[in-house]
Amino acid sequence: MSSRSARPTADPVTGWSRRAVLAAGGMGALAACGSPRADLGASSSAPTVAPPRWAQLRRHLTGSLARPGDPAYDRVRLLQNPRYDAERPLAVLSARTPRDVATGLTFAQDHGLPIAIRSGGHSYPGWSGGGRPRALVIDVRPMAAVTWAGTTATIGAGAALAHVYDQVAGRGRAIPGGSCATVGIGGLALGGGVGVLTRALGLTCDAVRSISVVTADGHRRTASTDEEPDLFWALRGGGGGHLGVVTSFDLATSVAPTVTSFYLAWPWARAGEVVDAWQGWAPAADRRLWSTLKLLGGAKHPGGPTVFVSGTWIGASSALDGRLAPFLRHLPAPSARAVHVRGFGDAMAAYGGAGAPREAFAATSHVAYDPLDQAGTADLVGAVEAVSGAGLKEVGASVDALGGAAGQPAPGDTAFVHRAALATVQYTATFPSGTATTADAAVHRLRAAMEPHWGEHAYVNYADATLRDYRSAYFGANATRLAQVRATYDPHRFFTQPQDF
Repeated sequence: MSSRSARPTADPVTGWSRRAVLAAGGMGALAACGSPRADLGASSSAPTVAPPRWAQLRRHLTGSLARPGDPAYDRVRLLQNPRYDAERPLAVLSARTPRDVATGLTFAQDHGLPIAIRSGGHSYPGWSGGGRPRALVIDVRPMAAVTWAGTTATIGAGAALAHVYDQVAGRGRAIPGGSCATVGIGGLALGGGVGVLTRALGLTCDAVRSISVVTADGHRRTASTDEEPDLFWALRGGGGGHLGVVTSFDLATSVAPTVTSFYLAWPWARAGEVVDAWQGWAPAADRRLWSTLKLLGGAKHPGGPTVFVSGTWIGASSALDGRLAPFLRHLPAPSARAVHVRGFGDAMAAYGGAGAPREAFAATSHVAYDPLDQAGTADLVGAVEAVSGAGLKEVGASVDALGGAAGQPAPGDTAFVHRAALATVQYTATFPSGTATTADAAVHRLRAAMEPHWGEHAYVNYADATLRDYRSAYFGANATRLAQVRATYDPHRFFTQPQDF
C-alpha cells in the first residue's frame, strides 16, 4: 500500500456530522476511534447506547427518513426483486447529499445499528434490503444527477442506467454499462461493470476517473489515481458495502457509436454445436463486437429449451456479416435472425426494457477462463435440459463474452481480477411468487454441473451467499490487497456486508 493511503485524508467540511447531530440530540456518542461493529449489540461486552432517536435524525437530513408506519415506507423499502418484499428494515434514509450519508453513518455507529447500503436495489442475495438483520438502509437513489465538465460526466451513485444512458446519449456520448434499465450505476461500477459494449469500451469501472465516497468515519473523500490511490483501486471492482458509501463517480465518456444489434437462434438439437462454435469465436472476435450465448428453458419456452446468440457491433453495419462469418461457418443456418441499427441511446433503451414489471428471480454465476471440452459442453446442455421442467418461468445460462478492451488492464490494475477470463456466466431462474426454493435449487444445480469445468470463479456483482470461498472466487489474488485497504479505511469493521474482505 502507498504511504498516502496508509494515512487517509478527508474533506474537513463533512466532519460536522457527528457534532451537529449530537449537539442537537444529546445522543450518547462513542468516540470516532471506538465506533462499534454492528454485531456488538449481541455481545455482553458491548457498550450501552441510547435508543435511536429517529425524529432527531430526520430533522438533520436534506433527504428523507421512512420508518415503519410512515406513508413512504412500504414504497422505499422495496428492492427490485419481489422475493424480498417481506423484508422490513429499521428505516430507510433516502440520502440527497453526502452530508446525509455522513449523518446516517454517525447515527448508526452511535446507536450500534447495522447499515445496509443501496444504489439500484439489485443485490442478488437481498443484502441492500436491510431486513437480515434489520438495519438502517442508506439509499443513495435520490443522488442521481448527471453533470458535465467537458466530456467527463459526474454521475450520482444512485442514478439508474436508463437515466444515465438518456443523459449521456443526449450529449452524443457513451459509457460502457449493463443492459438492465433499473440497475444503479453505483453497484454496477463498484463490482466492475460488464455489459453490451464491454469488449469495445471496457468495464464500467475502467471509465471511472474519480470517486466521491463517505467512509466509516463520516468523512467525504475523493479517490483517484492522485488522491487515495489504494481506495480508488479497491472501489473499481471490489464490490460495494465494504469501504464506504459512494456518492458520485466521474466517468470519461466516448463518442456515441451507432450500434448494430443482432439475434440468431437455432433448434435445441443444435445447442452443443452452437456452444462449441461460439466459445471458439466470441472472446477473440473483433473488439467492436460483443455477444452473449443463452441456453434457456422453462414455461416461457413451451416448445422446449432454446439456444440463441445476440450481440452488438459498433463498426460499419455493412461489415457485420463479415464479423459473424467465422462463427457461422460451421453451423447450420439460423432458424431465426434479426438485425437492428440504432443510435447508442435507442440501442441501450431497447436492451434495457424500461417499464418491464418486477419479476422474482434467483441467480448465481461463474467466470469462465477455459473453453469447454466435449464433456463440458454436454454437461452445460444437459444441465439446462434437466432444470427446464422444474415449473419455473424461465431458467438457464447466459454466457457473456469478455476479452477485447476488458482484457487489456492487468488483473492487478484494478480490484476486478478476471481480466484474462473468456466470459462471465449468469445462471438465472425467474419464478412465480412462493417458489424461491425451487429456483435457488435450479441455479445451484447449474453451477454445480459446471464446476468441474469452470472451477469456483464468480462475479461479485452476481453475489451468491452460498459460495464456499467467495474471496478467492470473486477477487483471486487481489483479495489480500483488498483486505489491507479495508484495514486502513474501516479499521473497526463498521461495514458488515456479509461477504466482506
